[in-house]
Amino acid sequence: MTDPLPSADLLTFFKALAHESRLKLVGLLTERERSVQELASLVALKEPTVSHHLAMLKEAGLVSLRQDGNTHWYALETKTLAARAKTMLMKEKFAELAVAGQSEDKAVLNYLTPDGRLKAFPATQKKRRPILAWLARHFDEGRTYSEAEVNETIERRHHDRETFRREMVGHKMLARKGGTYWRLPEAEWVS
Repeated sequence: MTDPLPSADLLTFFKALAHESRLKLVGLLTERERSVQELASLVALKEPTVSHHLAMLKEAGLVSLRQDGNTHWYALETKTLAARAKTMLMKEKFAELAVAGQSEDKAVLNYLTPDGRLKAFPATQKKRRPILAWLARHFDEGRTYSEAEVNETIERRHHDRETFRREMVGHKMLARKGGTYWRLPEAEWVS
């Protein structure tokens, strides 16, 4: 099994490949190891610019560097590329990216298993709120839910549906009337 790739590494990986010149460099390195000078000539860029792009690719683990005197030789790390591609294509990794776009992401990620379930419910209120907000965002605004639907959504993330339901209502993230629940606007959520 491949080790899970933390969200920050995923972002570094995607940023490294999100540039036309870096993609060209990766393409050229699929053929064979090349020097900075050769790469600069092939992509019509200055050597310092190519070195900058290669440093980003190296940081992402996509290329390796070998020095031979004053010449720097770069090679594509095909094994790393294959391992990262396999790991990144797991749906849990994309779920982490969704959480990473929110300000509370790091607090939540610390409590998630690789499959996106909660390991535990924090004891302190300060640490609980980001978890509750993350869970509340699994419910659509403007839609009503039966208690069974709320329970099912919570149980996909944690077994203690009663506590989470009660806490989300208490923090004014969800409202309840009878057996019907609905998500309240985030501006109304209690800090």
